[in-house]
Amino acid sequence: MSDTRNTIAVLGDGGWGTALAILLAQNGHDVRVWGPFPEYAEKLNREHFNPLYLPDVKIPDSIRFTADRAEAAAGADLAVLAVPTKFFRSALEPFAPVMPESCALLSVSKGLDPVMRCRMTEVAAGIFPGRPVAALSGPSHAEEVARGMPTAVVIAGRDAGYARKLQRIFMSPRFRIYTSDDVAGVEYGGAFKNVIAIAVGAADALGFGNNTRAALITRGLAEITRLGCKLGARPETFAGLSGMGDLIVTCTSRLSRNYNVGERLGRGESAESIVGGMKQVAEGVSNCGLVRGLAIEAEISAPIIEEVFSLIRGLKKPLQAVRDLMTRDARPESDS
Repeated sequence: MSDTRNTIAVLGDGGWGTALAILLAQNGHDVRVWGPFPEYAEKLNREHFNPLYLPDVKIPDSIRFTADRAEAAAGADLAVLAVPTKFFRSALEPFAPVMPESCALLSVSKGLDPVMRCRMTEVAAGIFPGRPVAALSGPSHAEEVARGMPTAVVIAGRDAGYARKLQRIFMSPRFRIYTSDDVAGVEYGGAFKNVIAIAVGAADALGFGNNTRAALITRGLAEITRLGCKLGARPETFAGLSGMGDLIVTCTSRLSRNYNVGERLGRGESAESIVGGMKQVAEGVSNCGLVRGLAIEAEISAPIIEEVFSLIRGLKKPLQAVRDLMTRDARPESDS
């Protein structure tokens, strides 16, 4: 890969994939974007807007959308993996025969594999063995990145040189990249925070105030840090952009799909009806059971995650979940 101009395949034509494609094109790279629906890809090529996900953002004419996997992958120096985690494996496995052997990988999807409960870089490494792979995460709403609003994120890779090369490819005056070698911590932070955002949204819908929100965010951070460290991450990563940073933006923004799901749960809607009417994926809904399972197996106390699971499954009403959280046995703050 070059620091100046590369052929980049963005796999996933949703809001996040499109926003990163715009950024990369503005940085001077040759960008192709793959999506699963041929008619929609042609619509994007004609209109240069993504009406489902970024309707008010002009897409540079240089970006080519395609539903042809071979066309998307041809000559790619880098593949940006932007498919929602629910479809990540099934969408990417057919790329294995057509992806150039020299093509490097960057996962930008936040969540866990729904079957194996592993991280997205682990899934990618299994589909495309022998290629360098890294993860990008942090507080980064697609709508804001696409509009050039100042944003800072983290790229994590075991190979520090590869992470720095990706840093140079993505950096711009409005998109700042830090690097890390804690791939597990960066990916777990991005996956776990979505569950906490559902709790905050539900609490806001119940009419609670800033005290409640601050308590949920702070104690939620404690939960996801404990769990992530038990799974091999480092605690300081959860105090950074991919942990605390992403948690704050996801728990406080109307642009957050997971926060919005929580609000609707708090108003009494069922998770099934909410998800059924959404155009985009709220990863916290599909990942909550996976995260809860990891916490149980690791013997980590995760009461907020447990109550969100109960809300999603319809096992409790929102007020009962709050009551159960608030009446747990007294303990020191440092205890789990």
